[in-house]
Amino acid sequence: MPVEPLSQKDIEDRLRELPGWSLSDDHDRISRSFRLANHFAATAMVVHVAQIQEELGHHSDLTLGYNTVSLSVNTHDAGGALTALDFQLAHRVEEIAPGHGAG
Repeated sequence: MPVEPLSQKDIEDRLRELPGWSLSDDHDRISRSFRLANHFAATAMVVHVAQIQEELGHHSDLTLGYNTVSLSVNTHDAGGALTALDFQLAHRVEEIAPGHGAG
């Protein structure tokens, strides 16, 4: 099923529901970094995010640091624009982050 790019207003409205997430300067991706207690906690969160991405069939650029996890997401199937899928993924990550001690 094709995915449609969101309007700028839709992007801004949806982003307000996701504190900590930001819109790139060129408005084509959303991103967030999480700080965790240590590398093991960060690694566990990456595995959990990867599982969510597989469930959704939608993947972000996911970066593991020593005690950080960073995501940057847009929809390649929509020409690199932002779609509802990107925000669905962001919300799912927000749901699991506290369980990993992410802040």
